[in-house]
Amino acid sequence: MEYTELDPSIKKEDTLGVILCCECGVAITPNPSNMCVTCLRNHIDITEGIPKQAVLHFCRNCERYLQPPSEWIQCALESRELLALCLKKLTGLKDVKLVDAGFIWTEPHSKRIKVKLTVHGEIVGGTVLQQVFVVEFTVSYQMCTDCHRVEAKDFWRCYVQIRQRCENKKTFFYLEQLILKHKAHENTLGIKQMHGGLDFYYANENHARKMIDFLQAVVPVRTTSSKRLISTDIHSNICNYKFTYSVEIAPISKDSAVCLSKKQRQQLGNISAVCLVHKVASKIHLIDPTTAQIAEISSNVYFRAPFEGICNPKQLVEFIVMDIDIIKEKDRKICPGQGAVSFKHVLCDVWLVKASELGINDNPIHTKSHLGHLLKVGDSVLGYNLIDANINNETFDKLNNNEYPDVILVKKFFGDRMSRYNQRLWKLKHLAEDEQEERKKTDYQDFLEDLEEDQEFRQNVNIYRDTSKHIPIDTAAKVNDDSTPQITLAEMLEDLVLEDDAMGEVE
Repeated sequence: MEYTELDPSIKKEDTLGVILCCECGVAITPNPSNMCVTCLRNHIDITEGIPKQAVLHFCRNCERYLQPPSEWIQCALESRELLALCLKKLTGLKDVKLVDAGFIWTEPHSKRIKVKLTVHGEIVGGTVLQQVFVVEFTVSYQMCTDCHRVEAKDFWRCYVQIRQRCENKKTFFYLEQLILKHKAHENTLGIKQMHGGLDFYYANENHARKMIDFLQAVVPVRTTSSKRLISTDIHSNICNYKFTYSVEIAPISKDSAVCLSKKQRQQLGNISAVCLVHKVASKIHLIDPTTAQIAEISSNVYFRAPFEGICNPKQLVEFIVMDIDIIKEKDRKICPGQGAVSFKHVLCDVWLVKASELGINDNPIHTKSHLGHLLKVGDSVLGYNLIDANINNETFDKLNNNEYPDVILVKKFFGDRMSRYNQRLWKLKHLAEDEQEERKKTDYQDFLEDLEEDQEFRQNVNIYRDTSKHIPIDTAAKVNDDSTPQITLAEMLEDLVLEDDAMGEVE
């Protein structure tokens, strides 16, 4: 009997190669199991060996997930890294073929992560069955090993001490900004401010060595190390040490006056005995104020024969320019073996009078200076008065009076410090915010003024807009005023501030 006799709606050509399902009697195409897809799914589950629930361990302190057996990795919600971690937790996936996987949205605070999986599996007779199912992962809080050490107050394995022992700490303030800009402190467990510097704590010695390499690349430093035995395993011959690195920054900063020995002067191209520190970077950059000759001293050369500043910015005296005469290049006296000369500076003859003696002393002081491109008659300038200064330096005491000028001009004076502070619309970030006594001192204010006066100097510093100060209406007029240097708004960065609104959402 044909199917057309039972049901006239079925055509004869549709019944060719069709059988009835052995379970429900539905007409299907022949297959080795002789069952339809619905009956196959009811009798056979290809996902039987795959768990439908699992647990993910999450550390709330560092926001990392545990990847067995002992690795903690950083994963964002619904990221590829988190999906790979979830799939590794499912042991039965090796028996089927994974076709597709994706997240199902859940409330972020529900501690539930749902993953939708599509798999293919081969059953009796070579029949391939596709099945879609959902696996629910429960997020369980567990503190990682590093955070355990932090809570135990015995977490650090290595720490780096950075110190600069001098009166003028501009180099230290500049180094702090370099660390922030290049994020060299991202692997630190803690930063503690100490007298004369900072301490950086690390859980891994490799991270501390990376910090040492960064310091040696940006400023002249000298490093010493030591280690202390904590415990020893005599069976496996494994020792546990704590390492300490002491980093000493050269006690030389920008705008300090130094006195060089005869041997050092010969090695630097017969430069003058008394020079100014023009810049401190990976090397110490010196300039001769009487000839505009420049020289560089590397870290190894400096610490082989170290020298200290004979005058610091705290000893600067204000002078008034009475007359100035630019010295042309053809009129310069070139000494045999003289080194390189700076083309950014202009050599000049200057006649000065102390600001405190203006109108009283009619005998101006003559000196040579490298600031001819900045000064004009009537300007105020800061300099070191070597005649009246009390200098306690053995190398300087051996010099004759004609080997150094009476006055060394350092920089142009742009007015009262308090007025410049009130006009300052920017700020800097710091590594340690708990103690700010060092930043209230004069040398830190000098560092901020150097950033305003030297555009090249502030290229390696992140400067942020100070939202606590409002921009005055006549800001444009003040910016165009050449009397006081200022940092433009285009050079300032907007500081990211996360605030909670009334609904509890983060803006």
